[in-house]
Amino acid sequence: MTEIQIAKLMDNYMLSNGATALAFDTIVGSGKNSSLIHSKPGKRRIKSGDIVQLDFGCVVDGYCSDTSRVLFIDYVMPEYKRIYDIVLNSQKKCMHEIKEGMKLSAVDELSRSYIKKYGYNFNHALGHGVGKVVHDEPVISPKNTKDKMKENLVFTIEPGIYLENKFGIRIEDTVVFKEGKVIPLNHTSKKITIIKG
Repeated sequence: MTEIQIAKLMDNYMLSNGATALAFDTIVGSGKNSSLIHSKPGKRRIKSGDIVQLDFGCVVDGYCSDTSRVLFIDYVMPEYKRIYDIVLNSQKKCMHEIKEGMKLSAVDELSRSYIKKYGYNFNHALGHGVGKVVHDEPVISPKNTKDKMKENLVFTIEPGIYLENKFGIRIEDTVVFKEGKVIPLNHTSKKITIIKG
């Protein structure tokens, strides 16, 4: 299959199961294309050993969702697993340690500092608000020292590591901060998923 064919399958699935629209153009980046933060699906065909980065969302009842997941084709190379674990653990740390009233720059730092500990960084904000538009205020980034975490804020947590011309891994959930806890609103598995080719 090509990246474009996968994107079309995903779009059709969402629109056939209750979505009234897509929240944004579905991203499918395979192989080296996964190292592009906003890769556009192309004619590249999926091969054994590939990593496939998916970023997708839809609109239901007027509200948007936003999710990123990674698939592995036939097997997982050790470097892929190592980076995957770093990204996933950075997201878990962030979800566990967010407190009400925390500056959003400090929220970003929870995940970013974990990734930096392993010698990597990511060149985008940790997340953003989600509502009737998919990229809503506030932005959760090192620059946002004004806004703070508050009750009922719906936002994304999407750390990633991107190795130029090699591969990239981003894991993203849409969450809500409620009663002092981060509650994921999507329930897609974050276990390493291998698709047999």
